[in-house]
Amino acid sequence: MVPAGRARPRMTATADPAAPLELDARHLLCPLPVLRLRRALSALPPGAQVALIATDPAAVLDVPHFCAEAGHVLLDQAPTPDGARRYLVQRG
Repeated sequence: MVPAGRARPRMTATADPAAPLELDARHLLCPLPVLRLRRALSALPPGAQVALIATDPAAVLDVPHFCAEAGHVLLDQAPTPDGARRYLVQRG
């Protein structure tokens, strides 16, 4: 059970194996979005992609830094219509 006021991140796999894994980390604060991204990437083979959706303002700095330090590639980052940002990361 998730405590009141806490969001549980969702991971969504699609039927298309080439499609990135979607990781919804909206309303989670630093460092949780990056920790969830790290966990998701560690379970995937090199070259696999994860799309992280986060509302944490610190993710703008944290995700690129994490990718550079861990050897992953930040392919894209863009705002979403709901005010979050979507980070597309490829496992290194």
